[in-house]
Amino acid sequence: MDEKREALDELSTYVAGALKRDLLQRELRFGELMVTVKREAIARVLKLLRNDSNCLFQMLIDITAVDYPERTERFEVVYNLLSLKQNLRIRVKLTTDEATPVPSVNDVFPAAGWYERECWDMYGVFFSDHPDLRRMLTDYGFDGHPLRKDFPLTGYVEVRYDDEQRRVVYEPVSLRQDFRSFDFLSPWEGMTPLPGDEKATKEESK
Repeated sequence: MDEKREALDELSTYVAGALKRDLLQRELRFGELMVTVKREAIARVLKLLRNDSNCLFQMLIDITAVDYPERTERFEVVYNLLSLKQNLRIRVKLTTDEATPVPSVNDVFPAAGWYERECWDMYGVFFSDHPDLRRMLTDYGFDGHPLRKDFPLTGYVEVRYDDEQRRVVYEPVSLRQDFRSFDFLSPWEGMTPLPGDEKATKEESK
């Protein structure tokens, strides 16, 4: 067992004891410790991981989400933390749905403000007590959340500059060509032979 794996095992055991009432699951994968915690306890969990002398995860690298539409709580919100002192990473996860807010951790890590705004904009995960939860990467009037699995690839509106009105206008998406279902076994719609294919035919005939 290498030193990093041994350190992760020790950290996993310690975190399990320290977060006993808030911990739902823990596992070691891809050289990192991953823990799943109760949604309402996220601020308390991150504060402990930041301040505890055996952890010292004082750097919040990222907050993102993963969408599983088939689940009742479709979103996994993921917090990636780094401890420069321990030279270790930990991934903290929780689950939520479209209507249930996640407590903001802006007071624990000030950098979380931007990450939570991005998560709200892209996935529609609501963070309660956030000081300025508004869109960041899309327009303020944007309809929907682009990184959800059920968001259409074409979107709902398209943007263009109108010469007559001398301004940018938003219009419903209009597809110039109907989607086609190609039959690649048909000689009329199949792929044409590529240059060099005739060589393979000659070798087979020999």
